[in-house]
Amino acid sequence: MTLLSLDNIPALQDEVRALAAERGAVILAHNYQLPEIQEVADYVGDSLGLSRQAAATDASTIVFCGVHFTAETAAILSPEKTVLIPDLKAGCSLASSITADQLRKWKAEHPGAVVVSYVNTTAAVKAESDYCCTSGNAKAVVESIPQEREVLFLPDLYLGLWVERVTGRRLTIWLGECHVHAGIRPADIERTRAEHPGAEFLIHPECGCSTQAMEYVASGDVESEGVHMLSTSGMLEHVQSHPKGEFIVATETGMLYPLQQAAPQARLIEANRMAFCKYMKMITLPKLRDSLREMKVEVKVPAEIAAQARVPIERMVAIG
Repeated sequence: MTLLSLDNIPALQDEVRALAAERGAVILAHNYQLPEIQEVADYVGDSLGLSRQAAATDASTIVFCGVHFTAETAAILSPEKTVLIPDLKAGCSLASSITADQLRKWKAEHPGAVVVSYVNTTAAVKAESDYCCTSGNAKAVVESIPQEREVLFLPDLYLGLWVERVTGRRLTIWLGECHVHAGIRPADIERTRAEHPGAEFLIHPECGCSTQAMEYVASGDVESEGVHMLSTSGMLEHVQSHPKGEFIVATETGMLYPLQQAAPQARLIEANRMAFCKYMKMITLPKLRDSLREMKVEVKVPAEIAAQARVPIERMVAIG
């Protein structure tokens, strides 16, 4: 593999911008993308924000710099548009932890249950669900469901445990997890906080790896004082309002780039250096350039699955 020289980045970025204009394309990038990808994007955000942008854009082509399920969501919400992903192999270990067949079998074992699926799922799984949710609105979604109804929550075990604690409801939870979960343990978090006693602890609930940290705080395994659970915009606003502060950040490491851009003098410490999503980093400038140049790889969702999946996605977006 040929490494991308830093000297080549500006020229490639100019080429990408020119191709996007020529194609009438909008570039959407997740917060965990490489910095050089974020810099050329028309919009950078989390899963919910990107879903809303995909639904609202007037562009005829959406180039999604994220993982496959996020591009599928865009294709579901904008069926009349061309949705491209620069690397079809950019998957998600959490989304892969449950299939539509497994969900159908699980539902059969729990007749009458309401299915709440984290947005990190495939379109086929969403099509079998009643609601989708993000980590940021999972509590609100579950609280909107009548108390007497059983809730099947999938696929993130840690997010499900956290929702149980903050809602006081008993959920039936799928035992799935993000592949970067393993690096986070209460002792590691407490050690990092002890090494930086003046730092605030920021948890971004949109990151699969940070749902485990959310559960540790909710269970009391991690001291809650000085802990803030914030959305992407909330994190940015908080750091901007304390531009010289010190922050331990529990999220995928890519989020530290926009935070550092927002507050160059702030000291940012990774809560977990292993919180690195290899799939998010599969999108590169040359792949993005080639995607626009050759109009590849198009992400399509079969019409029947898309129609079924649109219902729980729209419920997620409406709840906010």
